[in-house]
Amino acid sequence: MGEESDAAKPANAVTVKQISMELALDIAREAVLACRVKGYNVAAVVVDRSANVQALLRDTMANRFTLEIAEKKANAVILSGVNSSEFRANRADIKDEMNEVDGVMVLDGGLKIEAAGSLLGAIGVSGAPGGDKDAECAQSALDKLAERLEFAE
Repeated sequence: MGEESDAAKPANAVTVKQISMELALDIAREAVLACRVKGYNVAAVVVDRSANVQALLRDTMANRFTLEIAEKKANAVILSGVNSSEFRANRADIKDEMNEVDGVMVLDGGLKIEAAGSLLGAIGVSGAPGGDKDAECAQSALDKLAERLEFAE
């Protein structure tokens, strides 16, 4: 057998960008506050690029189920690589089956968290009267923290 070229050799270590605890908590907080202003009691869950929960926040009157649903929406983003509403629309053919995957719900309200073209994680929001409203609150948080995300190292 011939020798592998340097390009074909696997790396012994890889470097990935990771969201900080502080930024994850701020994203969750801003999403909950954005919904609160609209009169919605929600939970927001931020997961890292491997779908590990990094921050979660439940508003005072949001029920406990909102935490689970928010996490599962964020996990759908990590699974698919796109916002949960896009995944839902693009894969309507398997949406119901995907909802049977442990830890995943293909519902609106999960958004990618990106910085400089890298996927850092995802946020899921649950508790507003409709996934579109959950997504609006998540997007509001990402917009508010866009500068910090843009310069995340």
